[in-house]
Amino acid sequence: MFKSLLTTLMGFFFYTSLTFAQSPDDLLRADITFLASDALQGRETGTPFQDVAAAYIGSRFMQIGLKPMGDPDSYLQTFYYHVPDDPHASRPKGKEANDSVRIINVIGFMDNKAPKTIVIGAHFDHLGVGDNGFSLSSDKAIHNGADDNASGVAAIMALARKLKNFKGANYNFLFISFSGEEYGLWGSNYFTKHPTIDLKNVAAMINLDMVGRMKADNSVMVGGVGTSPVWTDLLEKHNVAGLQQTFDSSGTGPSDHTSFYFQNIPVLFYFTGQHSDYHKPTDDVEKINFEGVEKIVDNIYSMLTGLNQVKEIPFLKTKEEKEQKVELKVTLGIMPDYMYNGPGLRIDGVKEGRPAAAAQLQQGDIILQLGTLDVSDIQSYMKALNSLKPGEKVAVKYLRNDQEHNGTIQF
Repeated sequence: MFKSLLTTLMGFFFYTSLTFAQSPDDLLRADITFLASDALQGRETGTPFQDVAAAYIGSRFMQIGLKPMGDPDSYLQTFYYHVPDDPHASRPKGKEANDSVRIINVIGFMDNKAPKTIVIGAHFDHLGVGDNGFSLSSDKAIHNGADDNASGVAAIMALARKLKNFKGANYNFLFISFSGEEYGLWGSNYFTKHPTIDLKNVAAMINLDMVGRMKADNSVMVGGVGTSPVWTDLLEKHNVAGLQQTFDSSGTGPSDHTSFYFQNIPVLFYFTGQHSDYHKPTDDVEKINFEGVEKIVDNIYSMLTGLNQVKEIPFLKTKEEKEQKVELKVTLGIMPDYMYNGPGLRIDGVKEGRPAAAAQLQQGDIILQLGTLDVSDIQSYMKALNSLKPGEKVAVKYLRNDQEHNGTIQF
């Protein structure tokens, strides 16, 4: 099966190279379409389908003209992750404690003979057929992950094509497509511990994760702006696509920029928001806003040209690193809307069979109170959850279509 998949891969790559070589927009479409196709079976970490996706991305890097910067003379950085002896640890289906999982990062270097390098990254792994505990659907079917995160991978390749024609750049660019992100940032964590360039020479890291579902208002969240004093002005000045940018200062989050932030590297994180297809088989290419992806690429490219005049990108620690980590005893089974700026916590997805679903909470509801505690934002929501224990039944107050409702949550 693996050989036949590789044959399919190379045939598709040859076809798209010949057909779309003069059309960057169509190349972006082709990349997302292939990575999110049923043939790749959801690109799960540690499977042959991960390997096919990695080979495809490496082929694209070679076509663009990037230098291999993985293992010696290779675009691929291959390593083995040993599943910890912890019953609560995330692991691919069928893997037991101390089993090893083969993981691949894909790395290409644009050498502009500069002293400093900017890393541009996006993870390419997804959930396979959704039988590993991360799916938000009860259906065991191929999770193609068109938005999560074929969109980000295609975007970094589009950026590489544009930057290839940027003359006089004062930074080098290292493009990395990580695997193992869904299981806990395995790929990016490994790279920062085993870098193929000197991390002391890395000026910043830009991460693109789920950038394919821009809404009609052209909104995008840019995280990490608090990790360097240069970011906010640059992002506002180089908003060439006229996007509605929501800034978040945090240098951490559930994506690969976090691994670089903990190495004291300034980061940015681009994200177009949660949606009802997140971690479901319905995250398909037909729902991608390709024009929105292109707008984000244009903004990042303009910002990178602006960085050409910035000699130093100082690093700043952000607030949440000083806060105590919270281990929750209960979960509600929702996906928060991280782009929502109003009072309360807006729900962007509800997992079937969990407390929120049992209480008939819906996407778009805004939680105002949980138990005895008011909910004004994500931090107060986490504080409220942390005050609860399994088995408790508590009141919940929420808005739906601007009408206040009361319900009961059974944990």
